[in-house]
Amino acid sequence: MAGSIKDINDFRRARGKEILRSIWGMLLGQSHQLLSWEDVSSKLRLRGGISRGVQPIPISKIVGSVGRYQDFDDAFLPARNNLGERWMRLNRAFDESKSLPPVQLYQVDDVYFVLDGNHRVSVARQHNVEYIDAEVIEVKSRIPIHSEDLNSDTLEILGEYSEFLERTKLDLLRPDQNVRFSIGGGYVRLLEHIAAHRYFMGLDQQHDIGEDDAITDWYDRVYLPIVAAIREAKVLQQFPNRTEADLYLWMSEHQYHMHEETGADVSPQAAVADMVAYLDEQQSRENESLLALAQTQDVTANLVIGRI
Repeated sequence: MAGSIKDINDFRRARGKEILRSIWGMLLGQSHQLLSWEDVSSKLRLRGGISRGVQPIPISKIVGSVGRYQDFDDAFLPARNNLGERWMRLNRAFDESKSLPPVQLYQVDDVYFVLDGNHRVSVARQHNVEYIDAEVIEVKSRIPIHSEDLNSDTLEILGEYSEFLERTKLDLLRPDQNVRFSIGGGYVRLLEHIAAHRYFMGLDQQHDIGEDDAITDWYDRVYLPIVAAIREAKVLQQFPNRTEADLYLWMSEHQYHMHEETGADVSPQAAVADMVAYLDEQQSRENESLLALAQTQDVTANLVIGRI
């Protein structure tokens, strides 16, 4: 690799950081892969493209790349040795305070993807630069995207959410909706709930029910009442890493099983109250077990001390 000793050392240091992060990621089961624009664009059904001119962009908001996502990790550390020559040339330009052309970025809400300038972003991050000048092309997403929420683990769920909104148009029918899951597969089950609700609406009303009418009726008369009961009982406080939509699925299934057992209609409030009572009982049993274990340990310790 051609370059000054400092440039070579800087590149080797950056490569070393990437290797260590990769090893730790494998050991901890964490991915440090840079997001692929092609995957994000496809899964989130991005559309349009409007030039927003040149503007300073926070480097921390740049989360992916167009076509070069395998060359850098998600901290834009170089992942290949053959990136060295160009990386070191740009590193020298930074050290000499030379003017560099703006990078080119795609913008989706408050996250960005590098269209051109991956090496410049990488070097800028190693120099602890907070903002970088960029030609920005804004692309529209149906769902709000935030840098802290978008990674390789959450992309699949966001893709399911985007597909759900394409299918149901719930964001247009009920603009204040925010049906979010923390685990995959939830939106498919919601579509099943809506289909079943539409079927029974047709039986009750003796005519075919339009899809939009079924969706809004399910949301207003099934989903929201259960969510309201969940909020009132503050159930989410016991599950800080879950969402209201997660708990909706659990509570709706519990409500169905209660109906099957009793043969009577079960209100959302009754289903939530029964589940909360069950959770409290489980917690009480766990506390009793811990107390008994602590008492046993105390007795054992006293016996040991008595023999000394």
